[in-house]
Amino acid sequence: MIATDAARTAAWPVGMLTGILAGLGAGAFWGMTFVAPLMVAGFSSVDYTVGRFVACGLFSLLLFAARPMGALFRRQAPGRTMQLGAWHWPTPRQALVALGLSVLGYTGYYLLLVLAIQDAGAALPVLVIGTIPLWVMVLGKPHALRWGALVPGVLLTALGMVLMMQATGEAASHGSADAPAGQVWRGVLYAVAAMASWTAFGLLNAAWLRRHPEVNSTDWANWLGIAAGVGALLLWGLWGSDWASLRAREGFGTFVLVCTVTGIGSAWVAAVLWNMASRRLSPSLAGQLIVSETVFGLIYTFAWSAQWPAAMQWAACVLFVLGILASIKAHR
Repeated sequence: MIATDAARTAAWPVGMLTGILAGLGAGAFWGMTFVAPLMVAGFSSVDYTVGRFVACGLFSLLLFAARPMGALFRRQAPGRTMQLGAWHWPTPRQALVALGLSVLGYTGYYLLLVLAIQDAGAALPVLVIGTIPLWVMVLGKPHALRWGALVPGVLLTALGMVLMMQATGEAASHGSADAPAGQVWRGVLYAVAAMASWTAFGLLNAAWLRRHPEVNSTDWANWLGIAAGVGALLLWGLWGSDWASLRAREGFGTFVLVCTVTGIGSAWVAAVLWNMASRRLSPSLAGQLIVSETVFGLIYTFAWSAQWPAAMQWAACVLFVLGILASIKAHR
């Protein structure tokens, strides 16, 4: 018994480290979405969102269909019957949950964000969305964790967001200066709804994964990806450009490439990594790691635009990193 308890104690930090690395990896892939729209500036946000999630859905469907093919080439142990039914079909309840969560964290979230950007410009909605880590951290706090232990990470992250808002405040006012006040406030409300949508996704997805250890992270990412692809097709039919006009636009090849890379990397790979982090970490610690998306996104954007970050942006990134370290220490 003593040996077993010691082994569990020694194994726990390894699982935590794996979860932290997975969460940071998800942030690195999510950060690609900051710079991707700059690469496809000639295409609307709806078209990019649809292209990204259609690519994610097709990739998920391909992986889902490839499982039985792999069974044909897998060597079977002597005396065992070959099982070709390797498709991991979700139950009707699981499929319904995947569809609902894909709306909260994928297509519905991005549609609300697109509507917010259309009404209020880009800067204000991005600042509202940037509060997601704080909400996930506070709402996902484990019962055994004292509030005092969580405060340093929350304060450092909040202070970093204040500096980031200050650095982008001029862009926010410039982007919405020509828009009517009512339209700007409507955009802010859309942004708040998008923030609430992804916050709910982060918490509900983590809770579902903890209750269903029999579903591995890859299968769940596939089911979410397929559901998101279906939702993206519906979104395309409602607000997307027709295929002929998309094909005729300059830079269509780059558009397809960016949608494919971000659909597989920022959606599917990031989802697998985030599922791994959600299984191994508490929602509050996983929520803290979401700020890495902003850090990586700024790095990618500065690299693409060949601009040096402002001093307040550097300071905000430092505070974000310190907040992550403080949260890790609190959860140990």
